[in-house]
Amino acid sequence: MLEVTDLHVYYGEIHALKGISFQVSKGEIVTLLGNNGAGKTTTLRTLSGLLSPRQGDVRFEGHSLVGVAAHDIVLKGITHVPEGRRIFNRLSVVENLEMGAYTRGDGEVARDMDHVFTIFPRLKERRSQVAGTLSGGEQQMLAIGRALMARPRLLLLDEPSMGLAPVLVEQIFETVLAINREGMTILLVEQNAAMALSIAERGYVLETGRLPLEGAARELADNPEVRRAYLGEA
Repeated sequence: MLEVTDLHVYYGEIHALKGISFQVSKGEIVTLLGNNGAGKTTTLRTLSGLLSPRQGDVRFEGHSLVGVAAHDIVLKGITHVPEGRRIFNRLSVVENLEMGAYTRGDGEVARDMDHVFTIFPRLKERRSQVAGTLSGGEQQMLAIGRALMARPRLLLLDEPSMGLAPVLVEQIFETVLAINREGMTILLVEQNAAMALSIAERGYVLETGRLPLEGAARELADNPEVRRAYLGEA
């Protein structure tokens, strides 16, 4: 479904991504692990059209996304839940979800909103509440729900557990798994390596703009280097 080949991305003269290549197949959860500054967010921002690569290619369902505007990438079937959620703080929950469907012209937006409320019952309870007054966990639910309103086929998730209490982290990851079981393909960027590897089929480890390790999630979870660097084991 998604093929990234020899991707080089720069911030000015800073070489952030140094020729990374990876793929995500339809129906998978694939996780991208790495420490702060490794290039994880840069990768997702490039895939969603917010950054342009200097070299390499990104292909989605056989078509190159290089040079395609971010809003057109949404139309092609990719949505991005950014780090820090980036909801519209002054809009209500419903208005945020409506913004997620801004590219759509069909008559099924209301039905899809009801589906989001089924996934996240707490959002239904707070449907008229101003989004900026929601808790951190509720805001993360809203950010994911807003992305789902565009009816993507590939969902990019950037640090969904950031800043959340452990019980909410478990709830968010259970929801991510449930969304995947409905057929959604997911590329997950996450610092909580143990949780990410517990729900992913495959993973890649990103270090200073390169991908030195990849494999099945279980293999990575058992890898001594991964366990030492990302799972907190001596």
